[in-house]
Amino acid sequence: MDTIDVRTIVPRDRHPLIFQTFDALADGAGFELVNDHDPKPLYYQFLHERAGQFTWQYLEQGPTTWRVAIHRQSQDNPINSGAQDHD
Repeated sequence: MDTIDVRTIVPRDRHPLIFQTFDALADGAGFELVNDHDPKPLYYQFLHERAGQFTWQYLEQGPTTWRVAIHRQSQDNPINSGAQDHD
């Protein structure tokens, strides 16, 4: 799984890069997002713009690093839209 570390990317360029990467994924494929804050606003943007197309699983939740696995849902086997794994 590829990793996108957005901590060094200009903030205004982060979401477009993440969505471009997501849109290029094959069904079932994913990437790991690394950020310096909780990407909750990005999650809500995914819910709004890609509802039913993704899963979201926190791998690490701070305090200085957040890691999230984001996968494209198979169109043949959609599961809970935007499913999250929270501790």
